[in-house]
Amino acid sequence: MQLLYVGLFGALGCLARYLLSSWVHGLAAVPIPFGTLAVNVLGSLAIGLLMGGDLHHPLLGGNLRIGLAVGFLGGFTTFSTFSYETVRLMEAGQIGAALFNALLNVVLCLLAAWGGIAVARQF
Repeated sequence: MQLLYVGLFGALGCLARYLLSSWVHGLAAVPIPFGTLAVNVLGSLAIGLLMGGDLHHPLLGGNLRIGLAVGFLGGFTTFSTFSYETVRLMEAGQIGAALFNALLNVVLCLLAAWGGIAVARQF
């Protein structure tokens, strides 16, 4: 049953990532891939909220929690695209943009996850 939840939620997460990332990428013509940054930060916040709160006050059943965390958020966030886009920036000679992109992704995602956990623990 968990595989069904992971698969179905994963498909929804992939679609959500594509839609949000495409929309954000279309907002600004800059070298930094802000669409990927947006999905990764939002996904990091969401996993912090979901898992941080659920560890203290389980609200979701095991299958639903796994479906959301592993399936939806696993499909929604994308470390591989972040890595690829950063390497492409380096190959294009945009070393500063590549380093800035890497720093933004790592720092903002960690802060978002931490913030989500902190908020979830208040409830």
